[in-house]
Amino acid sequence: MTLAISVENLSKSYGDLTAVDDISFDVERGEIFALLGPNGAGKTTTIEVLEGFLHRDGGAVEVLGVDPSDRQHLRWLRNRIGVVLQELAVESFFTVRQVLERNAGFYPNPRAIDEVIELVGLTEKGDAKVKRLSGGQQRRLDIGLGIVGNPEILFLDEPTTGLDPAARRTTWDLIRLLSSEGTTVLMSSHYMDEVEALAHRVAVLSRGEIAAQGSTASLGGRDKGETTIRFTLPANVVVGDLPITPSRIDGDVIELRTSNELTTLHRLISWALDGDVAIEGLSVARETLEDIYLALAQGDRDESEARSS
Repeated sequence: MTLAISVENLSKSYGDLTAVDDISFDVERGEIFALLGPNGAGKTTTIEVLEGFLHRDGGAVEVLGVDPSDRQHLRWLRNRIGVVLQELAVESFFTVRQVLERNAGFYPNPRAIDEVIELVGLTEKGDAKVKRLSGGQQRRLDIGLGIVGNPEILFLDEPTTGLDPAARRTTWDLIRLLSSEGTTVLMSSHYMDEVEALAHRVAVLSRGEIAAQGSTASLGGRDKGETTIRFTLPANVVVGDLPITPSRIDGDVIELRTSNELTTLHRLISWALDGDVAIEGLSVARETLEDIYLALAQGDRDESEARSS
């Protein structure tokens, strides 16, 4: 079995409100898959269906080859998934080690406690009480609780909220490690740099439907869109001397937008080399993942603002 998760035409409503409307996607084993969308787009509903906490109204869903809504398989499935929510309720008077040891006892093949403590960067806090941990350290403990059962699938909801930059990067390395070991990761995050750094593929939900899905590099056609080339206008060079007409000028910053970046760069660099002109601040960038995400999610934001006004 190569698929860890299979979703076909999933639908879920709450009264007259359609939370998820006929969505389909697959997640392969060992893949890091990001489910994105603004609040109210249907992410939480979808994930709770996959985790077996919520019954669907329509469609077919399989997680590790079983239907998560089938109570006959629910215990089997719960032993093979890990869940990291935005906030977990952890007994504040227990130590980090005690909390992890208790949760490890719920699983048939847990990770070693010392290994988990090291993986989440809490080696020096193993015997500290939860109430003595900083917010970022508590978030690391949340992740530790998610992986202590050695899950085949890990559900991560905003995994690095509250972490400092160094802890974020450590968490990214951990997620990559889990994936390399064969753990499937389904994550949600509002940090597009995080999604771009980690996810193999992405699905963006908009008003309960999938607006786009694909690799982070190709989502929304960003691999085929225009490229923006920027550089600082060299000293003693006027705009008219440039080999290409700028698309935009902001002070001394020149911006070129093109659908053929190789030809444009060749002309620019050849001109600079032939004229012994130094080009500083040269950058080449396509539309960012955040740009694509905001464009796809705009309908949700407009609708949400209309409801609140």
